Order: sequence, then structure tokens, then C-alpha cells
Amino acid sequence: MEATLDYAEAHFSQLLQRVALGEEVLLRQGTLAVARIVPVKSSSPLKRPRVGERTSSPVRWDKESFAALDEAGMRELGLL
Repeated sequence: MEATLDYAEAHFSQLLQRVALGEEVLLRQGTLAVARIVPVKSSSPLKRPRVGERTSSPVRWDKESFAALDEAGMRELGLL
């Protein structure tokens, strides 16, 4: 299928539905082809973690993480 940029802007969701069904869409600006929307060939859908599922180990904080900065530390961070 071919479509103008104006048509694609107004009907983008419809074009994406066609692409999801396996069709390619060529976008034109006047007579010049400027882009092609093609379906993605992925072997498997992305696996997302379930709500509340841990994806990494918990962060461990020590007392030094919350220590006040001295003047040299503040200068190093550009705070003075």
C-alpha cells in the first residue's frame, strides 16, 4: 500500500493495523518515497515481569550513604 504523509498523519492507527496484519506501507511526499513502514518479524513476544515480581536484588545501604558531605565533597559535586 502507498499513502501520502498527510493521509498517514490523519490515519496512522489504521495504517499500523494493516502493517500488523503483514502489509507494508510506503509513505510518499508528493511523488518522492520518503519512508516505509514494515511489520516486525519477532520470534517471541517480550516477557514482562508480573506486578510485584523482583527483577533484581534489593539495594543495600550503609551508614556512609547518608553521611553529611564535608566542604570538599560539596565542591566536588558543584554545590559550592
